[in-house]
Amino acid sequence: MLVLENVQKSFRHDHTVIDVLKGIDLTILQGESVAILGASGVGKSTLLNIMGGLEPPTVGMVFFQEQNMTGMEEPALCSWRNREVGFVFQFHHLLPEFTAIENAMMPALIARLSREVAMGMAIQILKNVGLEKRLTHRIGELSGGEQQRVAIARALIMRPKLLLADEPTGNLDAKTGEGVGDLLLEFNRKEGLAMVIATHNKRLAEKMSRQMEIVDGRIHEEKQR
Repeated sequence: MLVLENVQKSFRHDHTVIDVLKGIDLTILQGESVAILGASGVGKSTLLNIMGGLEPPTVGMVFFQEQNMTGMEEPALCSWRNREVGFVFQFHHLLPEFTAIENAMMPALIARLSREVAMGMAIQILKNVGLEKRLTHRIGELSGGEQQRVAIARALIMRPKLLLADEPTGNLDAKTGEGVGDLLLEFNRKEGLAMVIATHNKRLAEKMSRQMEIVDGRIHEEKQR
């Protein structure tokens, strides 16, 4: 599904070059669930952004279903992300003035589906994440866990092949976070999508098929189920 070859990422700050990723080789198979662990600032979010085409590697290549994504023009990358990749963030980036339905249907509207079709898709995916009684609630009227479920629905509405989640339980209490984590794993199993989660949550990581840790810019496999 996804292959990273010698992926390196450096950032320039003033006159200093900071090497964050120092040569990542990684293969993600269809249906796998992979946890990326590591201390804050080691490059977990940067790695997810590179996987999802949100930023390019300084060195190395990224392949999605054998297609080289490195160097792809931004319009093509945007279309690819819309169709094939779902993103869930710690700070969910929902639009507070809109309802749960309106937030969830955004990717379908971006894909130029009709509003009627997009709304039908949004209602169904929101029901699938347990929000059938919250469809017309605005974001501020939802709990933190419910907001994250809307974000998951938005990420999954286009039925992506790859789901990338950056600290999806980081802002939630333990019980709510466990429910959100279990929901993600349920979709991973039912839909057969590949899922990569950057997390500090060891309990969630232990439920996934592979656990990896970034240390000093390199990735090490900790555990494989």
